[in-house]
Amino acid sequence: MSIYGMKNSEQLKAIKSVTMSKEQLEERKRKHDEVDLASQKKLKKDKKNKKDKKERKDKKDKKEKKDKHEKSHADIKTQKAENDSSVTESSVEETPAQDSGYVQSQKLNQVAQSEVDEFFKENEVSVEDPSNLALRPLLAFDQISLSPEIQEEISKFSKPTPIQAVAWPYLLSGKDVVGVAETGSGKTFAFGVPAIHKLRTTDSLKKGIQVLVISPTRELASQTYDNLILITKKAGVHCCCVYGGVPKDDQRAQLRKAQVVVATPGRLLDLIDEGSARLSNVDYLVLDEADRMLEKGFEEDIKRIIGSTKSNGRQTLMFTATWPKEVRELASTFMKDPVKVSIGNRDELSANKRITQIVEVIDPFKKERKLLELLKKYQSGARKDDKVLIFALYKKEAARVERNLQYNGYKVAAIHGDLSQQQRTQALGEFKTGESNLLLATDVAARGLDIPNVKTVINLTFPLTVEDYVHRIGRTGRAGLTGTAHTLFTEQEKHLAGALVNVLNGAGQPVPEDLKKFGTHTKKKEHSAYGAFYKDVDTTKKPKKITFD
Repeated sequence: MSIYGMKNSEQLKAIKSVTMSKEQLEERKRKHDEVDLASQKKLKKDKKNKKDKKERKDKKDKKEKKDKHEKSHADIKTQKAENDSSVTESSVEETPAQDSGYVQSQKLNQVAQSEVDEFFKENEVSVEDPSNLALRPLLAFDQISLSPEIQEEISKFSKPTPIQAVAWPYLLSGKDVVGVAETGSGKTFAFGVPAIHKLRTTDSLKKGIQVLVISPTRELASQTYDNLILITKKAGVHCCCVYGGVPKDDQRAQLRKAQVVVATPGRLLDLIDEGSARLSNVDYLVLDEADRMLEKGFEEDIKRIIGSTKSNGRQTLMFTATWPKEVRELASTFMKDPVKVSIGNRDELSANKRITQIVEVIDPFKKERKLLELLKKYQSGARKDDKVLIFALYKKEAARVERNLQYNGYKVAAIHGDLSQQQRTQALGEFKTGESNLLLATDVAARGLDIPNVKTVINLTFPLTVEDYVHRIGRTGRAGLTGTAHTLFTEQEKHLAGALVNVLNGAGQPVPEDLKKFGTHTKKKEHSAYGAFYKDVDTTKKPKKITFD
């Protein structure tokens, strides 16, 4: 019977019964929700307590470990100080550098300070050290501990060159370094030895390209590679050289397994753009002949290349023979608190004092006849096998002079822009081995090339800048030897007379009266790849209007 068939009292009772059942259900659900919520809160609380307990325990363990380490470090320092009474104040200040992997040897600690001072004075060494590490120079190879393969190779020499002696401790400490020293002073090993040692002492031989050396010319890149390969082969490190003028296929293959790369900017950028060269792991970057690298002709290329390397943790080095003011500010943007090491007074443009400089003012039309006379002088009698390097200014001039010399019976090798890379490499090889004792070159050969035993440099045509003159004559008088530089100077170069006089005076060389007639002031020049000159003008004057009929 339905509810509607019941009496009123029975209907009310049935409705109340149904209503009570719904209320009970809701109450039961509410209590269940409360229990569930409380359970969840308790679970969260237990988790939080457990986490807090673990963090407190970790923090306590970490503090105990730190205290233990500090106590141990303090004990070691105390014991070292007690055992080594000969440690000077300067060696104590070197602790920050030692944290970077370089530890000054006991033998170096024992060197008398007077001996160090004499080394700095004798070699005209100056060091600008923003971190005040005050690291001592290495006066002998046994004062440093390198990987055995490297130690064996460098021990073939009597002692480190001044730039190596001063730069190595800072480079091994991980510092950015600007190295300024004359050509032929061992700069390649100065930056190469710390680079290879770093690769050998870290487990990083499978990371791809880590050391990158950028050189301005193909010849200098090849020379740097030839020097580095002496230590990379023994150290089990793969080194390759990339430059333009030759096919890319072999270079691509070499780059896939190389840890050390020597490159010219143009070819390297080509390989970067096509994806064959990846520089993201480069943490040791060297700009060789850095002043030329940062001139306008290379500046944008260098910025692009550096932008492809590591931004953090990269060690940047710049090595050069001159360090003009125009590029210092630009270089500082690539480096972090660099240590500047100068051997000799390199802020003022100066030439190697072991080179006898002869400057002769001459009529431009008589230069090639004069050249033949000079060759008879410098390659006759006991000197007939002496190596002579002749510099021309332009490749067309070089080609003409080469033909003239061959016509007069001279066997001459030549390197200039009109020759293929294969021809240039062959010519340089013939000159180095002595197959040809006469080399004719444009300024492509002036920068950094190490050609053994060049006795005489002849400047047939003066270069565009006095800086290039210093680099040219630096091809002789290398590695402690003496040499002669004979320069033919004409009225066409008179704007450079003042700067040339300064170089001659600075090296204690005689200044011819004919050169002084051009004036001894130095004209200003713009900062550019070729040293373009500018003219002082009165900017307050209004320009005149010129009308053409």
